[in-house]
Amino acid sequence: MAIKINQKITGYNVVKPEDKAGAAQANTASKQTGSAAPKQAEVIQMHESVERPETLVGSTFKIKSPLFEHALYVTINDIVLNAGTKYEQRRPFEIFINSKNMDQFQWIVALTRILSAVFRKGGDVAFIVEELKAVFDPRGGYFKSGGVYMPSIVAEIGSVLEQHLKNIGLIHDPAMDEGTRKLIVEKRKAYEALGVRKNAEVGVAGVAESGAGEALTFPAGSMMCDKCNTRALVLMDNCQTCLNCGYSKCG
Repeated sequence: MAIKINQKITGYNVVKPEDKAGAAQANTASKQTGSAAPKQAEVIQMHESVERPETLVGSTFKIKSPLFEHALYVTINDIVLNAGTKYEQRRPFEIFINSKNMDQFQWIVALTRILSAVFRKGGDVAFIVEELKAVFDPRGGYFKSGGVYMPSIVAEIGSVLEQHLKNIGLIHDPAMDEGTRKLIVEKRKAYEALGVRKNAEVGVAGVAESGAGEALTFPAGSMMCDKCNTRALVLMDNCQTCLNCGYSKCG
Protein backbone atom coordinates (compact mmCIF):
# COMPACT_ATOMS: atom_id res chain seq x y z
CA MET A 1 0.00 0.00 0.00
CA ALA A 2 1.50 3.27 -1.13
CA ILE A 3 1.41 6.32 1.11
CA LYS A 4 1.81 9.75 -0.46
CA ILE A 5 3.92 12.19 1.56
CA ASN A 6 3.00 15.83 0.99
CA GLN A 7 5.39 17.34 3.54
CA LYS A 8 9.14 17.60 3.71
CA ILE A 9 10.83 14.73 5.53
CA THR A 10 12.91 16.04 8.43
CA GLY A 11 13.90 12.70 9.97
CA TYR A 12 13.15 8.99 10.03
CA ASN A 13 13.39 5.98 12.28
CA VAL A 14 13.37 2.28 11.39
CA VAL A 15 10.71 0.32 13.29
CA LYS A 16 11.88 -3.20 14.09
CA PRO A 17 9.57 -6.14 14.81
CA GLU A 18 10.68 -6.30 18.42
CA ASP A 19 9.76 -2.64 18.87
CA LYS A 20 6.20 -3.37 17.75
CA ALA A 21 5.95 -6.29 20.19
CA GLY A 22 7.26 -4.15 23.08
CA ALA A 23 4.77 -1.36 22.33
CA ALA A 24 1.87 -3.84 22.26
CA GLN A 25 2.89 -5.30 25.63
CA ALA A 26 3.20 -1.82 27.13
CA ASN A 27 -0.30 -0.88 25.94
CA THR A 28 -1.75 -4.08 27.40
CA ALA A 29 -0.03 -3.51 30.75
CA SER A 30 -1.22 0.09 30.94
CA LYS A 31 -4.82 -0.97 30.25
CA GLN A 32 -4.66 -3.60 32.98
CA THR A 33 -3.12 -1.15 35.45
CA GLY A 34 -5.70 1.49 34.62
CA SER A 35 -8.59 -0.87 35.14
CA ALA A 36 -7.21 -2.16 38.44
CA ALA A 37 -6.24 1.24 39.89
CA PRO A 38 -8.86 2.78 42.21
CA LYS A 39 -10.50 5.98 41.09
CA GLN A 40 -9.05 9.07 42.73
CA ALA A 41 -11.24 11.90 43.97
CA GLU A 42 -11.21 14.92 41.68
CA VAL A 43 -9.99 17.78 43.87
CA ILE A 44 -10.95 21.22 42.58
CA GLN A 45 -8.23 23.82 43.00
CA MET A 46 -8.64 27.58 42.73
CA HIS A 47 -8.01 28.85 39.18
CA GLU A 48 -9.34 31.44 36.74
CA SER A 49 -11.83 29.02 35.17
CA VAL A 50 -13.78 28.54 38.42
CA GLU A 51 -17.16 30.17 37.90
CA ARG A 52 -18.66 32.42 40.52
CA PRO A 53 -21.55 30.74 42.37
CA GLU A 54 -24.81 32.57 42.90
CA THR A 55 -24.13 32.83 46.64
CA LEU A 56 -20.82 33.40 48.45
CA VAL A 57 -20.00 33.49 52.14
CA GLY A 58 -17.85 36.26 53.56
CA SER A 59 -17.09 38.78 56.28
CA THR A 60 -17.20 42.56 56.56
CA PHE A 61 -14.65 44.56 58.56
CA LYS A 62 -14.89 48.21 59.62
CA ILE A 63 -11.81 50.43 59.37
CA LYS A 64 -11.94 53.76 61.18
CA SER A 65 -8.85 55.78 60.38
CA PRO A 66 -7.97 59.36 61.39
CA LEU A 67 -6.89 59.88 57.78
CA PHE A 68 -10.49 59.60 56.58
CA GLU A 69 -13.60 61.41 57.75
CA HIS A 70 -15.76 58.35 57.14
CA ALA A 71 -15.10 54.70 57.92
CA LEU A 72 -14.15 52.10 55.34
CA TYR A 73 -16.07 48.82 55.15
CA VAL A 74 -14.07 45.94 53.70
CA THR A 75 -16.06 42.91 52.55
CA ILE A 76 -14.22 39.72 51.58
CA ASN A 77 -16.28 36.95 49.98
CA ASP A 78 -15.09 33.32 49.88
CA ILE A 79 -15.83 30.42 47.58
CA VAL A 80 -16.16 26.94 49.08
CA LEU A 81 -14.22 24.36 47.05
CA ASN A 82 -14.95 20.60 47.24
CA ALA A 83 -17.97 21.17 49.47
CA GLY A 84 -19.06 18.15 51.46
CA THR A 85 -15.76 16.29 51.11
CA LYS A 86 -12.65 15.98 53.24
CA TYR A 87 -10.96 18.38 50.79
CA GLU A 88 -13.43 21.19 51.53
CA GLN A 89 -11.69 24.54 51.70
CA ARG A 90 -12.65 28.21 51.77
CA ARG A 91 -10.70 30.49 49.47
CA PRO A 92 -11.07 34.28 49.05
CA PHE A 93 -12.80 35.05 45.77
CA GLU A 94 -13.47 38.79 45.74
CA ILE A 95 -13.12 41.91 47.85
CA PHE A 96 -15.16 45.11 48.04
CA ILE A 97 -14.39 48.36 49.87
CA ASN A 98 -17.20 50.84 50.47
CA SER A 99 -17.24 54.26 52.10
CA LYS A 100 -19.06 57.57 52.06
CA ASN A 101 -15.76 59.23 51.29
CA MET A 102 -15.50 59.51 47.50
CA ASP A 103 -12.15 61.34 47.43
CA GLN A 104 -10.20 58.07 47.16
CA PHE A 105 -12.73 56.27 44.94
CA GLN A 106 -10.37 55.63 42.02
CA TRP A 107 -7.57 53.85 43.84
CA ILE A 108 -10.01 51.94 46.04
CA VAL A 109 -11.79 50.51 42.98
CA ALA A 110 -8.45 49.71 41.33
CA LEU A 111 -7.18 47.97 44.48
CA THR A 112 -10.31 45.84 44.87
CA ARG A 113 -10.24 44.73 41.22
CA ILE A 114 -6.57 43.79 41.34
CA LEU A 115 -6.93 41.90 44.63
CA SER A 116 -10.00 40.04 43.35
CA ALA A 117 -8.09 39.03 40.20
CA VAL A 118 -5.22 37.69 42.32
CA PHE A 119 -7.66 35.72 44.47
CA ARG A 120 -9.22 34.06 41.42
CA LYS A 121 -5.82 33.27 39.96
CA GLY A 122 -5.30 30.68 42.69
CA GLY A 123 -2.15 29.54 44.42
CA ASP A 124 -0.75 31.03 47.61
CA VAL A 125 -2.31 34.47 48.13
CA ALA A 126 -0.82 35.05 51.58
CA PHE A 127 1.99 37.15 50.09
CA ILE A 128 -0.53 39.96 49.45
CA VAL A 129 -0.74 40.60 53.19
CA GLU A 130 2.95 41.47 53.53
CA GLU A 131 2.89 43.58 50.36
CA LEU A 132 -0.02 45.69 51.59
CA LYS A 133 1.31 46.03 55.13
CA ALA A 134 4.61 47.35 53.73
CA VAL A 135 2.93 50.41 52.12
CA PHE A 136 3.82 53.64 53.96
CA ASP A 137 1.95 56.94 53.76
CA PRO A 138 4.33 59.88 53.13
CA ARG A 139 2.13 61.99 55.45
CA GLY A 140 2.76 59.55 58.30
CA GLY A 141 0.88 56.67 59.84
CA TYR A 142 -1.38 56.43 62.87
CA PHE A 143 -2.10 54.27 65.90
CA LYS A 144 -5.27 52.19 65.88
CA SER A 145 -7.14 50.94 68.91
CA GLY A 146 -4.83 48.88 71.12
CA GLY A 147 -1.72 50.92 70.33
CA VAL A 148 -0.88 49.06 67.10
CA TYR A 149 0.85 51.27 64.55
CA MET A 150 -0.44 51.38 60.98
CA PRO A 151 1.88 53.05 58.45
CA SER A 152 -1.00 53.73 56.02
CA ILE A 153 -4.63 52.98 55.28
CA VAL A 154 -3.49 50.39 52.72
CA ALA A 155 -1.49 48.67 55.46
CA GLU A 156 -4.63 48.43 57.61
CA ILE A 157 -6.49 46.89 54.67
CA GLY A 158 -3.67 44.34 54.56
CA SER A 159 -4.11 43.76 58.29
CA VAL A 160 -7.82 43.15 57.77
CA LEU A 161 -7.05 40.69 54.96
CA GLU A 162 -4.57 38.92 57.23
CA GLN A 163 -7.22 38.54 59.93
CA HIS A 164 -9.68 37.12 57.40
CA LEU A 165 -7.15 34.59 56.06
CA LYS A 166 -6.49 33.50 59.64
CA ASN A 167 -10.23 33.08 60.22
CA ILE A 168 -10.62 30.73 57.24
CA GLY A 169 -7.44 28.80 57.98
CA LEU A 170 -5.13 29.93 55.14
CA ILE A 171 -2.73 31.64 57.58
CA HIS A 172 -1.83 30.20 60.95
CA ASP A 173 -0.61 32.56 63.64
CA PRO A 174 2.44 31.01 65.32
CA ALA A 175 1.51 30.12 68.86
CA MET A 176 3.52 31.75 71.63
CA ASP A 177 5.38 29.09 73.57
CA GLU A 178 5.05 28.74 77.32
CA GLY A 179 8.56 30.04 77.95
CA THR A 180 7.82 33.32 76.15
CA ARG A 181 4.56 33.73 78.06
CA LYS A 182 6.33 33.27 81.38
CA LEU A 183 9.04 35.73 80.32
CA ILE A 184 6.47 38.41 79.50
CA VAL A 185 4.72 37.91 82.84
CA GLU A 186 8.04 38.13 84.71
CA LYS A 187 9.10 41.26 82.80
CA ARG A 188 5.78 42.94 83.52
CA LYS A 189 5.97 42.14 87.23
CA ALA A 190 9.56 43.36 87.37
CA TYR A 191 8.62 46.61 85.66
CA GLU A 192 5.75 47.21 88.04
CA ALA A 193 8.03 46.45 90.98
CA LEU A 194 10.42 49.22 89.91
CA GLY A 195 7.77 51.81 90.70
CA VAL A 196 8.27 53.65 87.40
CA ARG A 197 4.79 53.01 86.15
CA LYS A 198 2.84 56.26 86.51
CA ASN A 199 -0.74 57.14 85.70
CA ALA A 200 -1.56 53.59 84.71
CA GLU A 201 -5.26 54.41 84.64
CA VAL A 202 -4.79 56.88 81.78
CA GLY A 203 -2.14 54.89 79.94
CA VAL A 204 -2.40 53.55 76.45
CA ALA A 205 -4.75 50.58 76.45
CA GLY A 206 -3.62 47.48 74.65
CA VAL A 207 -4.61 43.87 74.48
CA ALA A 208 -1.96 41.18 74.64
CA GLU A 209 -2.17 37.44 74.76
CA SER A 210 -1.42 35.87 78.09
CA GLY A 211 -2.03 32.53 79.72
CA ALA A 212 -5.54 33.54 80.82
CA GLY A 213 -6.22 35.81 77.83
CA GLU A 214 -7.09 38.90 79.93
CA ALA A 215 -6.78 42.49 78.71
CA LEU A 216 -3.56 44.22 79.67
CA THR A 217 -2.88 47.94 79.96
CA PHE A 218 0.52 49.11 78.85
CA PRO A 219 2.25 51.96 80.67
CA ALA A 220 1.86 55.52 79.52
CA GLY A 221 4.80 56.70 77.46
CA SER A 222 5.55 53.24 76.05
CA MET A 223 7.31 53.25 72.71
CA MET A 224 6.41 51.26 69.63
CA CYS A 225 7.84 47.75 69.35
CA ASP A 226 9.62 47.01 66.07
CA LYS A 227 8.44 43.40 66.13
CA CYS A 228 4.71 43.55 66.95
CA ASN A 229 4.03 47.25 66.11
CA THR A 230 2.46 47.80 69.55
CA ARG A 231 3.16 50.65 71.95
CA ALA A 232 4.41 48.38 74.71
CA LEU A 233 8.19 48.95 74.65
CA VAL A 234 9.55 50.10 78.02
CA LEU A 235 13.05 50.68 79.41
CA MET A 236 14.11 48.05 81.95
CA ASP A 237 17.66 47.65 83.25
CA ASN A 238 18.95 49.97 80.50
CA CYS A 239 17.35 47.68 77.89
CA GLN A 240 14.16 48.26 75.93
CA THR A 241 11.75 45.35 76.42
CA CYS A 242 8.30 44.78 74.90
CA LEU A 243 5.58 43.85 77.38
CA ASN A 244 3.38 42.52 74.57
CA CYS A 245 5.54 40.02 72.66
CA GLY A 246 8.67 39.76 74.85
CA TYR A 247 11.02 41.30 72.27
CA SER A 248 14.21 42.79 73.72
CA LYS A 249 16.80 44.89 71.94
CA CYS A 250 19.46 43.39 74.15
CA GLY A 251 18.78 39.87 72.89
